[in-house]
Amino acid sequence: MAVLCKNPVLPGFHPDPSIVQVNGEYFIANSTFEWYPGVEIHRSRNLVDWERVPSPLASPRLLDMTGCMPSCGIWAPCLSYADGLFWLIYTNVRSWGEYGPWKDSPNFLTTAPSIEGPWSDPVFLTASGFDPSLFHDDDGRKWLVSMEWDYRKTGWENFSGLLVQEYSPAEKRLTGSPRKIFLGSQIGMVEGPHIYKRDGMYYILAAEGGTSYEHAATVARSKTLEGPYELHPENPLISAYGRDTKIKKAGHASWCDTPDGRSYLAFLCGRPLPGTDRCVLGRETSLAELEWKDGWPWIKHSGATQLADGLGGNYPDEAFSPPLPGAAPADAGGFYPPAQHSRRYDFAALKEIPGDFMTLRNAPQPGVYSLTDRPGFLRIRGGESPVSFFHQSLLARRQTDFSFTAETCLEFEPAYFQEFAGLSWRYDEGNQYLLAVSFEEGWGKTVRVLTLRDRKFEISAPAVVRPGIPLYLGLTVRGRSGFFRISEDGKHWRVMRPELDASLLSDEYPSMGFTGAFVGLFCCDTASYRAAADFAYLDYKAENDTQDTAP
Repeated sequence: MAVLCKNPVLPGFHPDPSIVQVNGEYFIANSTFEWYPGVEIHRSRNLVDWERVPSPLASPRLLDMTGCMPSCGIWAPCLSYADGLFWLIYTNVRSWGEYGPWKDSPNFLTTAPSIEGPWSDPVFLTASGFDPSLFHDDDGRKWLVSMEWDYRKTGWENFSGLLVQEYSPAEKRLTGSPRKIFLGSQIGMVEGPHIYKRDGMYYILAAEGGTSYEHAATVARSKTLEGPYELHPENPLISAYGRDTKIKKAGHASWCDTPDGRSYLAFLCGRPLPGTDRCVLGRETSLAELEWKDGWPWIKHSGATQLADGLGGNYPDEAFSPPLPGAAPADAGGFYPPAQHSRRYDFAALKEIPGDFMTLRNAPQPGVYSLTDRPGFLRIRGGESPVSFFHQSLLARRQTDFSFTAETCLEFEPAYFQEFAGLSWRYDEGNQYLLAVSFEEGWGKTVRVLTLRDRKFEISAPAVVRPGIPLYLGLTVRGRSGFFRISEDGKHWRVMRPELDASLLSDEYPSMGFTGAFVGLFCCDTASYRAAADFAYLDYKAENDTQDTAP
């Protein structure tokens, strides 16, 4: 029996994977939405062990998301390789759905000779739809493949089909007229398209069914680029809809071939909290091997899900067989052990901010985040409020585990109630929890739990703490519930009420979103933007227990 790897391979918020293989290395690009830097890329030599590479959109020259709404920003990047270059297509969505039927979704292209860059100045392509890709035909011509958004219609009919239009590298622009080549299947909402060519046939791989539990990936093929396209005989290629699997929402996907001729599908998925339909970890990335039969791709099951339900068909597996068996040690159960998500960020030992920290919408400014202003500490200068779409001072990392603890040591002496800093556990501006150290008239230095639940503000009773000493802040999460805690010595902890509902921080609450939960450090000064908070470390520790634990 082949050694198996456990899905998801990129846990936590890693949606819309675009995979490519170049000279024996594999690269996956993921959406980042309003989180900066835009587009996250991981590299692997065996599809098991993944390392983050510098983001291609880590420069204001390439990306400005100031003011973008939650779940706007970078949607479904496409990473490809041809002619000695990496080609990256990305959408910078400015608005969607809340105020009308339009989606403002300009699409851009940048290229680089290496995955580390340097990346070229962005070229504007089109704004008629979102989630496009670039297809490199074997005759040297290049084609932009995009969905079309029709604001005159409603529901799934807004997704009015897939367009192709030729791109001229010499002129750095689209040429000719766009042509509609595919309307999608009966599933509806066709988007996120890729085109591949194999044995003279053109294959469309596209997402359908929306982004929730009905999500799917559709395949169709044609003898010519412009069609007509016939659907896979058992379409969709992959979906978890109606299946009793631990991995749900399987859909939005791309595939690549290995040097020895095997094919792998990278696909989006979600894992709900036990007993709920809410995915606090966001949409994640999993892998499945494909097998080709009669000119069609099929999911090749590794055994875990197939043994569980005894069914065939195209559905996600909890495990896959990597192309290089033995590339990592296997445990007694036949699976590669899960990635180690725990990490202590000791700011005294760091020369730069780690790459798994992200900011909202803007590049980290030296005057806002500094490891040198006070050596041994991360200093965060106070920014706008926790509901601002412009300049928040927040440094956060993904929640990658249902159960975890997070702790920090904060030195902060606020003098005004509009100065507050501490720990953040958030989904977006409308749904978040803050453990906030501040100042209150008549009380002095205090700590409160601030909650934004569906944009409604709640504030706990204050806990008075001693001024002039470091304060330890903690967050404990066990599946569906969590709680903040404080300590003046790092040993004896006081639990802060109220109990926190983890499911608040998911795409499913209260309405559709596209990101996932983050935990991090923040500082607000809504009066003068001058107050500074000093953090000694952030300790994120993954736990195996997913049971609910009340404080």
